[in-house]
Amino acid sequence: MDQTQKAGTSALTLAALGVVYGDIGTSPLYAFKEAFAGTHGLTPTEPNVLATLSALFWAMMLIISIKYVWVMLKFDNNGEGGVLALTALANRSAGNASHWKLLIATAGIFAAALFYGDALITPAISVLSAVEGLSVAAPALERFIIPVTVGVLTGLFLIQRRGTSSIGKLFGPITLLWFAALAVLGTISIVQNPVVLNALNPMYAIDFALQHPTGMFLLLSAVFLALTGGEALYADMGHFGAKPVRLAWYGLVCPALLINYFGQGALVLRSAEAIQNPFYLLSPDWFLLPLVALATAATVIASQATISGAYSITLQAMRMGYLPRLFIQHTSDSQRGQIYIPAVNWMMLVGVLILVFEFGSSGALAAAYGIAVSGTMIITTLLTLFITLMLPGRARLLLPLLLAFALLEMLFFGSNLTKVASGGWMPLALGLFLFLLLSTWKRGSSLVAEQRRKLDIPMAMFISGTQPDVPRVPGTAVYLTADPATVPSALFHNLKHFKVLHEQTLFLHVVTKDVPYIEPEQRLKVTQLTPGMYNVALNYGFRQEVDIPLALQRLGEYGIELDSMGTTYFVARSNVVDGFGGMPAWRCALFSWMTRQSEGAASFFNLPANQVVELGTKVVL
Repeated sequence: MDQTQKAGTSALTLAALGVVYGDIGTSPLYAFKEAFAGTHGLTPTEPNVLATLSALFWAMMLIISIKYVWVMLKFDNNGEGGVLALTALANRSAGNASHWKLLIATAGIFAAALFYGDALITPAISVLSAVEGLSVAAPALERFIIPVTVGVLTGLFLIQRRGTSSIGKLFGPITLLWFAALAVLGTISIVQNPVVLNALNPMYAIDFALQHPTGMFLLLSAVFLALTGGEALYADMGHFGAKPVRLAWYGLVCPALLINYFGQGALVLRSAEAIQNPFYLLSPDWFLLPLVALATAATVIASQATISGAYSITLQAMRMGYLPRLFIQHTSDSQRGQIYIPAVNWMMLVGVLILVFEFGSSGALAAAYGIAVSGTMIITTLLTLFITLMLPGRARLLLPLLLAFALLEMLFFGSNLTKVASGGWMPLALGLFLFLLLSTWKRGSSLVAEQRRKLDIPMAMFISGTQPDVPRVPGTAVYLTADPATVPSALFHNLKHFKVLHEQTLFLHVVTKDVPYIEPEQRLKVTQLTPGMYNVALNYGFRQEVDIPLALQRLGEYGIELDSMGTTYFVARSNVVDGFGGMPAWRCALFSWMTRQSEGAASFFNLPANQVVELGTKVVL
């Protein structure tokens, strides 16, 4: 590897620290102490502390170091990770098996819905746990914890519209400083009480599980808090590639986190009272306030990564037909992945603030944390199992390992379910509600397309029928259609009312593939139907922005001259009414409401607003 490649890898590794590891990197603020807090908390004795550290160490090794960093980064969809990218990959592996495709789609939708629950809790618990350090530094400041948390979170969501490119350059260095602080504080504590290193032996966790099976089962929900960034790690791999993500984990993140957890354990063994806030009590008094500031900065970065992830998964869901079109603002001229979705931003802000006011502390929020992420982890493992079963040869050697992961994650999920009454119901309820929205849109869209197919005229009949006798007017008409085999309803109504056709007519069909990116030279496919009439397919990956006028500039390669000022775009907008058919009335009403929230095709497809004609059609479901 030459110097330029090394420098590029180093830069990507540094950048990955902030984006990929922000979530899991702030877990030491609350994860270890939760094992000894609450109604099911353990007594901070030496056997219990060593058993907790042993369980935490081996869980992190198995789930993060092996499953996610080693195995899952191999299961990419053209370089992209995340549960929706994996769903698309599994869908392709299923071939023509429709029953498997339905199960895969359902699992993918539910995992995506659970992700939003995690995206709400992460900013709330992370920032709240960081600001709680104020009460350790100066107990008189405790009353300011909630106001400061609300201020930090509100400011974070308010700056989203400006993009993160300007402050994003600081993410890597700040997170590097954060992990260095974790390692130094943990090392100092371990040196004073090195007996905690005995917990590297898995027998401490195994003996505890054999002697106290119920206690170990309950302990798993606290241990899982140290693993909650695993899904984010996989989802963000597309930004940096697998190598920088692995280098950052094995070279810095994993050692720093484990050293800090063991340091907290050593502190609690020296002073059981330190369990109230073992992270901040690791710090000398003179460093407490700077550590609070550094922790707050680190949690803001972790929250930013989660918010950006929510935008990305929303965009993917729209492209794959699980959500209506929403307004998207691109916040960077150079980085296409940096987007801002106002509707998602403001709903998340309201949700996060409600969580802060409702739960009031990181300890209370920890009860709600974990269920959503552990559910998503199980779905990720099951989808990977399915893909592996479809692969030939040596790949199947992974099956026993994946089955072991699934068993362990089911134990984590079961343990987290014990927290349903104390707050765990919230992400489950939110996930079920979002699953209802996503599945309703998918089902409703399929029914609308089915109804249109019944009403629409087949394209072949139209081409061979009366259209040659229709008068022509100058210019080009572009009709957006979901089905190139039928005549767009917009054209049908246009002919009905104006009884003319344009000299040049394009039937445009936008196709979103099960891959993240399509190269520009593979984007356009043109078929001539008759002189002056063409079927045009535009192919995009599910992570790409659709820009129709830009793509149509390549039509000259097919001998089609397009005058941008003489082109009119015709789109149909459906008005859905309940006909007591394919969906219950309440679900039809929900789909109709979602349709009204949908952004118009003109702005979504980057069409010039003064060249768009929208024609409404009524669809009975």
